[in-house]
Amino acid sequence: MQKRPLGNTGLELSVLGFGASSIGAEFRPIDVSEALRCVNVALDRGMNYIDTAAYYGRGMSEIMLGRVLPQLPRDSFYLSTKLGRFAPQHFDFSARRVAESIDISLERMQLDHLDMVFCHDIEFVDLDQIVNETIPALKKAVEKGKVRFVGVSGYPMKIFHEMIRRSELDVILTYNHYTLQNDMALSLVEPCRDAGVGLINAAPFSARLLTDAPLPSWHKATDQVREVAKAAAAHCRERGSDIAKLALQYSAANESFASCVVGSANPDRVAGWCDWLDEPLDETLVAEVKEILKPIHNWVYVEGRPENNDG
Repeated sequence: MQKRPLGNTGLELSVLGFGASSIGAEFRPIDVSEALRCVNVALDRGMNYIDTAAYYGRGMSEIMLGRVLPQLPRDSFYLSTKLGRFAPQHFDFSARRVAESIDISLERMQLDHLDMVFCHDIEFVDLDQIVNETIPALKKAVEKGKVRFVGVSGYPMKIFHEMIRRSELDVILTYNHYTLQNDMALSLVEPCRDAGVGLINAAPFSARLLTDAPLPSWHKATDQVREVAKAAAAHCRERGSDIAKLALQYSAANESFASCVVGSANPDRVAGWCDWLDEPLDETLVAEVKEILKPIHNWVYVEGRPENNDG
C-alpha cells in the first residue's frame, strides 16, 4: 500500500489507516474474535497506521488492541490515541490527567511508547487550557520518551486554524471534512504545510451518509441531506458502482492528507476496502455524484445544529 509523509515527523503513513473505534463496540455489539482479526487483516494488507482513543468503548478499543499489538513487531505499525474526552460529557484536559491517561493507554495496549497523542474533541472546552496546560503536559511526555508526536482532533475547522496559530503541533486529525460531500478540510492544507504539521483525514463515509447502510440513530442529518445522499447512492448503483467505494477511493486519493482513517469490526469489510484501493477512481462518476450532492455541499453541524456552510 502506498505511503505518504506526515508533515515534519519523519513518519510515512499508509494511505488507509485503521480506525479502531469499531473494535471497541463504539457503534454496535461486536464479535470479539472477528474484531481482533480486523487488526491483523489491516496490517497484512499494508496498513501501518492504527488510530484509537481512550474514549472509544470507554477504554475497550485500547484493551482490544492490547490483545493484538504485543504479538507484532513494534516497528511494523504506528499508533495514535487520544485523551481529554473520556465519556460523552466527561472532559479532563488537566496536566495531571494527561500524564495518567498516557500511562493507562500504554498499559492497556501493552506498549512502551505512543507514536501520536491527540487532544480529543477540543471544541467542547476552552482552547486556552489546551494551549497553556494540555500541550505543555504532552510535551513533557515526549521528553520522557512515552510519546513521539502531539496533536489535536475535533470537528469544526476553526479550532485547527486557531491551534496552528497558537501552539506548536506535530499533527492534526480531522474527520468528516474531506469527503465527496464536504471539502472544508482543504482549508487546512496550506497552513499545515507552512507549519510543517502532518494532516490526517478520517471518516470518508461521513457516518454512513455516503453508503447504502441505514444512518445510525444519532445522525442529525436533515430530511434534505438524507434525500440528496440517497439520490447520490442510487445513481452509483445505477452506474454499477457503490457510493461507499467511490467515497473511500476519492478521500484516499488526495495526497495532501497523509492517511485516510476508516474502521470496522468486520474483517471482510476491511479487506474489501483494500481491494477498492487497487481499482481506478471513476472521475466521471465523481463529477456526477458531486453534482447531485451540490445542494448539501459542505453541510455541517454547528453547535449541534445542522447548517450548510460553504464559507
